Amino acid sequence: MAAFWQRLWKDRWAYFFLAPSLLLFLVFFLGPVLWSAYLSFLDYQVFSTRWVGLENYRRLAADPVFWLALRNTFLYTLGVVPLWLLKALIVAALIFPFARPIQTFFKSAFYLPHVTSAVIISLIWLWIFNPPFGLLNYLLSMVGLPKVAWLGDTRTALASLILMQVIMGGGSTIVMITAAMGSIPAHLFEAAYLDGATRVQAFLWVTVPLLRPTLLYLVVMGTISSFQVFTNIYLMTEGGPQFATMTIVYLIYDTAFKQFQFGPASALGVVLFLVIFAFALVQYRFLGSEVEY
Repeated sequence: MAAFWQRLWKDRWAYFFLAPSLLLFLVFFLGPVLWSAYLSFLDYQVFSTRWVGLENYRRLAADPVFWLALRNTFLYTLGVVPLWLLKALIVAALIFPFARPIQTFFKSAFYLPHVTSAVIISLIWLWIFNPPFGLLNYLLSMVGLPKVAWLGDTRTALASLILMQVIMGGGSTIVMITAAMGSIPAHLFEAAYLDGATRVQAFLWVTVPLLRPTLLYLVVMGTISSFQVFTNIYLMTEGGPQFATMTIVYLIYDTAFKQFQFGPASALGVVLFLVIFAFALVQYRFLGSEVEY
């Protein structure tokens, strides 16, 4: 114990400078997370609080809207993450052979939507998806196809949101993949070409396997981001039509701030955390091998 206190005193200035960030983390992140987990066991009202144990979780299990929101969230994530990552890989492979200034131009162009407000992007796509005079239906009319209610049809609403996210997303991903590709030693590609590999084969069997640590990070972060989708849903569909685009985070918002049911909303938050945590574990299990070069 004396050695511990001596070590603590020796590193006191390090802890002193870490204290502000740690305090902010405890107050604004860890504290609310623990409080939300506690609320999930309560019937929490403005003027009264009652312990109900697992009742909020039982209500969720019996709520068909919850299962529909969970299904929609899974479908959105499974649609966005692979297509968004595939797009980023293809674009990075296409721009990587160019000179550095040209690479910078294309990376900046693809990164621009990433720093643009999600509200602005959603409003633009509301116009694109507009049934009477939107751009997509105009293009369909040019080839003689009927107009589609992209966000007003249960069959197309979720797919439309996935399409929007795949097209607009991936800017930071392209930058990271391009940087990771630049760190791969050139002699590995030279050896592949000497063995008769084409550029496509070298990309598939040399580049992609060596990008595994970067791809793992991108898949995990992309999954977390997709599970937390809210702005697009809130501005474009509000969970409709007929709950076709209802997601877990929007259901949390609706339950907490429209119905003022903070206990069930907190239980939803806990379930979302457990689902994301389980997904992250599975992804680390299959993509988390060490890469050396």
